[in-house]
Amino acid sequence: MKGKYVQYGCGLSAPADWDNFDISPTLRIQKTPVIGTLLGGLLNVKFPENVKYGDVVTGLPILDNSCDGIYCSHVLEHLALNDFKLALKNTYKLIKPNGIFRCVVPDLEVYARTYIIDIEKGDSYANGRFLNDSLLGHQQRSRGLKGLLANLYGNSNHLWMWDFQSLSNELAQVGFRNIRRCQFNDSIDGAFKSVENAGRFERAVSIECIK
Repeated sequence: MKGKYVQYGCGLSAPADWDNFDISPTLRIQKTPVIGTLLGGLLNVKFPENVKYGDVVTGLPILDNSCDGIYCSHVLEHLALNDFKLALKNTYKLIKPNGIFRCVVPDLEVYARTYIIDIEKGDSYANGRFLNDSLLGHQQRSRGLKGLLANLYGNSNHLWMWDFQSLSNELAQVGFRNIRRCQFNDSIDGAFKSVENAGRFERAVSIECIK
């Protein structure tokens, strides 16, 4: 594969031919000299060695206009709206003219329509199911030091959900064009085949656009 390809919010999916970034606190500990060695055995997960610590909101260590393609899957919904807007602007700056950005997020429309259908059926659990499935609800509040750390550094909750229309509008405002719904592995750029997972496209908004 020729060219430069970047994935952010990669988790444990880190193809060797991509530059992979994540902001997990676990990864940060793992990458910290001495501390990572001492605490490595206590961490819940171990990231692949080729995953780098990097935050697209504050800026990745990548040159502007240098990427042929950028990908993120189930990442943007974990950002507050202002941070999301910064992430899109930074993504746009990193991509070369005519480069491709593909992103996947949970589809708020799918969850909302399911909720309405359940309500109309008289399902008394519709509200709780919607909040649980969309990760917008919290059954209990974390307290103490663990809760404080989770609020400061955790990123498992959904902070702003998207549907196709709203996400397309944000992409267009940044400057992206040729915005379209995409499907698993349907990009004309075959490099994306090594980074995409079919399961991540279920109940999701998946979009491809061009700079």
